[in-house]
Amino acid sequence: MVKKVAIIGAGISGLASIRSCLEEGLEPTCFEKGEDVGGLWKFSDHAEEGRASIYRSVFTNSSKEMTCFPDFPFPDDFPNFMHNSKLQEYITAFAKEKNLLRYIQLKTLVSSVNKCPDFSVTGQWDVITEKDGKKESAVFDAVMICSGHHVYPNLPKESFQGLQLFKGKCFHSWDYKEPGIFKGKRVLVIGLGNSGCDIASELSHTAEQVIVSSRSGSWVMSRVWHGGYPWDMMFITRFETFLSNNLPTVISDWWYVKQMNARFKHENYGLMPLNGTLRKEPVFNDELPARILCGTVTVKPNVKEFTETSAIFEDGTVFEAIDCVIFATGYSYAYPFLDDSIIKSRDNEVTLFKGIFPPSLEKPTMAVIGLVQSLGAVIPTTDLQSRWAVRVIKGTCTLPSVKDMMNDIDEKMGKKLKWFGKSNTIQTDYIVYMDELASFIGAKPNIPWLFLTDPKLALEVYFGPCSSYQFRLVGPGKWPGARNAILTQWDRTLKPTTTRIVGSPLKPCLFCSWFRPILISVLSIAAFLVLF
Repeated sequence: MVKKVAIIGAGISGLASIRSCLEEGLEPTCFEKGEDVGGLWKFSDHAEEGRASIYRSVFTNSSKEMTCFPDFPFPDDFPNFMHNSKLQEYITAFAKEKNLLRYIQLKTLVSSVNKCPDFSVTGQWDVITEKDGKKESAVFDAVMICSGHHVYPNLPKESFQGLQLFKGKCFHSWDYKEPGIFKGKRVLVIGLGNSGCDIASELSHTAEQVIVSSRSGSWVMSRVWHGGYPWDMMFITRFETFLSNNLPTVISDWWYVKQMNARFKHENYGLMPLNGTLRKEPVFNDELPARILCGTVTVKPNVKEFTETSAIFEDGTVFEAIDCVIFATGYSYAYPFLDDSIIKSRDNEVTLFKGIFPPSLEKPTMAVIGLVQSLGAVIPTTDLQSRWAVRVIKGTCTLPSVKDMMNDIDEKMGKKLKWFGKSNTIQTDYIVYMDELASFIGAKPNIPWLFLTDPKLALEVYFGPCSSYQFRLVGPGKWPGARNAILTQWDRTLKPTTTRIVGSPLKPCLFCSWFRPILISVLSIAAFLVLF
């Protein structure tokens, strides 16, 4: 019999899961609380409880060639970094092209997911949904949770002494939509992540004064990288990953800090992370350094104490007459429809094998899609996650024993804490993670074999950007257009920017992008050996 799969959420992860189910001959039913597909990227002018929320000016941090579904490139004329409305347009087009909409039930809330009485034998789940005030119950052979992790704001008011005395407005960035109402105001933004930096930069054009308070600092990267190319197409490469993971730690750390400081010296702007060698996800903001230079944004350390109208920082300075405090302090991930013990099975931490499967279930019929963070784009990650998850649900792929899965989780967690820090335990190394998932389903490109059989493609795959097309070159779900998409990805990148022809568009030299770092690394090793 065809297995029935319940999919919770019709955002990027949900659409990827529906398509993966269809590719493997399963029967998906997707439940979406909202009125449309898109999840996080479906903008609304008001925040709605239980749903992700973005502000009107949000743009993507990943370029279009690195962001797309691996068999559905963006149109040539789409900008490399898109406004949320353009990405939503693409998501809708993908859903229509792949005929996914017919499997989605909109305006439907999943209120509970429970094991069936015979779960240990069947692995089935009882899913209760609610629509128009009516509840329905249905049994599914598997459940794929695709509800994201930007839904429940983390508002740590108890961490700030005296905040209860503050008489101005106080809210989370989840509620922020646009800058108009802040004209002439004095605003304190707490948090130096992507949202905090975006909001501070945007408000600095209308507010009287904007101060950003940061506890630990952050690297701030530009979307425009060396040579004017998109940052991720130059930075996220297999060769770059090989170097960072195999060079001596002291050299790898030095090179990473040097890259992060290439645009400006973070120490001079008050932005330098407390531990600069941690590979925490950097902030992407093209405007913040300029706003700091112009004096419209000021960076301060953590808030020590609030009074009725001001904030006292840990360095003793005071920001007076504050009108509003915006907490850009991230999100908590929660699944209110599910028993906490299933996913948060140890010390209240999310404990998932490869960031997807709860290891303690008797049957591997539940998967969490999209609960990882990396420098890579979300769409390719969720596409590969769902492809593997569906094959496990179908029985084509199998999971290790519970003991082996827990050992793997512990090992990976140790590496994550060392590499990314304690606050980033769902972050992972993009290419290493993608290759690991791809190897499970036979979709990992064989680089040595490519160099022997197709050297032109191999050079682009290894030294060029690790775009999503690479994971549809071989294996189940192979896309015949993947090779051509890889070889023409720079054409689509340059198309929207070369609107005034002043010569032939210049593509980056693959060898130039790695020759300099390898030369520097060799010289550094030589110097290290001479000195020590």
